[in-house]
Amino acid sequence: MPDTYVERPAAGLDCAWRRAAAEPGVGRVVPDGRTDVIWSSSGRLFVAGPDTRAHITTTEPGELHGVRFGPGVGPAVLGVPAHVLRDQRVPLAELWPDTEALGDALAAADDPCAVLADAARARLRASPPDPLAAAVAATVGRTPVAALADDLGVSTRQLHRRSLDAFGYGPKTLHRVLRFDHAVKLARRGVAFADIAHRTGYADQAHLSRDVKDLAGVPLGQLIRS
Repeated sequence: MPDTYVERPAAGLDCAWRRAAAEPGVGRVVPDGRTDVIWSSSGRLFVAGPDTRAHITTTEPGELHGVRFGPGVGPAVLGVPAHVLRDQRVPLAELWPDTEALGDALAAADDPCAVLADAARARLRASPPDPLAAAVAATVGRTPVAALADDLGVSTRQLHRRSLDAFGYGPKTLHRVLRFDHAVKLARRGVAFADIAHRTGYADQAHLSRDVKDLAGVPLGQLIRS
């Protein structure tokens, strides 16, 4: 089995993904402002919460299947504020009832990602995300926090509290994480680092380099080669 990682669209979600590994290894998961529900072919079913730093993982031979929720969506699916899951890996059984039946369905499925996606969409229909979350994710960083709160009709304290619940961090940290995630995606597409800094709102390439090293633990060039 070759080592592979593949993402695919999943209606109503950020994406579904599959990772396969032939040998044990070590991986680096970096902040992206999102939350995942993950099932392994060894039977583990767990949640990866929103990160504020790189998370070093030990990968075992086999497959991982996951669904990823867009910024601010995960808490509605999981039933807990995002800050409870920040920088955590939590068994799904601690958050959802009847995960044994879901685990059985995943083990029997030809397409485990489809099973996970259906379960997530069912919970989203029952408990939609905070409508403020989409507006914050789309506009954070473009205006000062106080102006953003005014635009959304809430106080800065309410904005911070609802951001913690929806994203796991306040607006300033959310902006930093989403900007970093955008920069990493551009780098993986081969965009020059100086152009990335300009396009994503960093002061200069040195600012980009410092932020990447702080959030990922390694320089940008090393990150995209891993």
